[in-house]
Amino acid sequence: MKTFERGAGILMPISSMPSPYGIGTMGRDAYEFVDFLRECNHKYWQVLPLGPTSFGDSPYQGFSTFAGNPYFIDLDTLIEEGLLTKEYVERFDWGNDPCSISYDKMFEARYEVLRQAYKNSNHKETPEYKEFLEKNAYWIEDYGLFMAVKLHYNHADWSLWEDDIRFRKPEAVQKYTEMLSDDIDFYKFLQFKFFEQWDKLKAYANEKGIEVIGDIPIYVAFDSSDVWVNSDEFVLDENLTPTKVAGVPPDAFTDLGQKWGNPLYDWEKMEKNGFAWWARRMKAAAQMYDIIRIDHFLGVVKYYIIPAEDPDARHGEYKKGPGKKLTDVINAAIGDKKIIAEDLGVEIPEATELLDANEYPGMKVLEFAFGGDRKNVHLPHNYKTSNCVVYGGTHDNETLLGYFQDHNDWELGYAYDYLDTRDKRKMVDQVFRLAYGSIANVVIFQTQDILKLDNSARMNLPSSLGVNWKWRMQKGALGEKQKQDLRYLASVFGREM
Repeated sequence: MKTFERGAGILMPISSMPSPYGIGTMGRDAYEFVDFLRECNHKYWQVLPLGPTSFGDSPYQGFSTFAGNPYFIDLDTLIEEGLLTKEYVERFDWGNDPCSISYDKMFEARYEVLRQAYKNSNHKETPEYKEFLEKNAYWIEDYGLFMAVKLHYNHADWSLWEDDIRFRKPEAVQKYTEMLSDDIDFYKFLQFKFFEQWDKLKAYANEKGIEVIGDIPIYVAFDSSDVWVNSDEFVLDENLTPTKVAGVPPDAFTDLGQKWGNPLYDWEKMEKNGFAWWARRMKAAAQMYDIIRIDHFLGVVKYYIIPAEDPDARHGEYKKGPGKKLTDVINAAIGDKKIIAEDLGVEIPEATELLDANEYPGMKVLEFAFGGDRKNVHLPHNYKTSNCVVYGGTHDNETLLGYFQDHNDWELGYAYDYLDTRDKRKMVDQVFRLAYGSIANVVIFQTQDILKLDNSARMNLPSSLGVNWKWRMQKGALGEKQKQDLRYLASVFGREM
C-alpha cells in the first residue's frame, strides 16, 4: 500500500500566486509559498490542473492533458536569463487589481511577450532542449502543430478547420508542419520553458520535504490536441462531432444537472489497445506530481452520458465504466506515486469497492457535513478509515466564511451545535480544528479559508462563466499569524512534518 503520512497541506493554485504581471507564476512568490508551507510544518501542496486553458479559462478544460500553461512561465526568470528586459515587460497592461486576474489582458499581452523571449533565445541547439524534445516526443510535436494551426485559423475550435487538417490527412499534416514551422517551434519553446521552471520548483518543494498534489480532470476538452490527435478513441461521429457528452445528473445543488460537454471515451476501443493513451497520460502526471488527484473518479466505474444536442443534463443515463481494468493500467503507469480519488457526488457502491481494492483515499468535505442527518459521511465522527483526505471546501465550493455568512440560521442550526459557536469567524476556526483533529491522514484547506475570506474570493461557481478562476492572493497576505496558527494545529493534532 502506498500510504499517506498523517499531515496537512494547502490548496494554492499557481494562478493565485502574487505577481506584478497579472497572474501567478512559477517565480519567486511560488518559492516563498513553499517556504511558508515548510515553516508551518505542512507537507502537502495541492495545485489545480496546470494545462493551457481555453475559452472560459477553466483549468479543467485545457488544450492538452500533457502540456503546461504558458501563463505560468515566470517573466522575471526570463529577464534574469536575458531573454527579456524589465522595461519591455513593464510596458504592457497586466491589469490593476492585485486580487483578480484579467484574462483578456493575459490573452492580449502574454503571448506577445513570450514570443519576444522566443526570438531572443538560442535554445534550439542546446542539449537540454534536444533532451526535452526527445523525452516528450509522444505529445510535443502534435501539440505544437495543434496550437500553430489554431493560431492560423484565428484560434478557432479544431472542428471548424478545413477538412484535410481537421481529419489529419498525412499530406495536410505535412503541409501545415512546413508552412507553420516557426509557430510550431514557438509553442514547443513555451513547453520547454514551462517544464524547466516547473521541474525546478517541484524539486525545491521536494527538497523541503513537501509533496506536490496535482489535479487531473477525468475528461479532456473537445477542443484539445488530445481529441484531435486521438479522435478514434472518443465517441464521435463520422464528421468528428460528439454525439454524447459528459456531465452529472440533477442533484441537491442543481435541478438541471451539469452538462460539461466533454467528449466521452470509447472505452471498448481503449481497452483493445490496453488503455495506451491513459498509460501515457498517467505516466506524464506521475512525472509532474508526487500525488495525483483524479477529478470525478466515479466516472471510472459508472459514467453519465448526455445527448450532445440537449441543453442540460436531465435526460442522460449511466453506463458502466472500465473499472479495475483501467486502475490496473493507472497503477502500473504511476510507479511509486500515489492517487487521491475525488469520489464526491452520487454514492456508487462499486466505486467504493474499487477505491478499497486499490487502497486509494477518497475525499471528505466539511462544507457538506452539516446537511442531512447525523450519519452524514462527511461528519468526522463518521469517518470509517484514516485513509481519506478531508477538505474544508474545494475549488468548486464557497469559502468557509462565505458559506457561514450566506446561509441562514435554520440552515446552520446543526453547524452551530456541532461547532459549539454562533460566531461565523469562530466557526471557521472550529472547522479547522475538526479537520486537523480527525482521523483522516491528510487535511487540505484552501488559502482563501486560511485567510478567512468571504465569497468574493471564491474560485469557481460551477455552470457559470466570466467570474471564475480569477482569485489572486495579495502579496504578504500569508503572514506570521497564519503561520503560527497552522504550526499550532499541526503540532497539537500530530500532523507535523
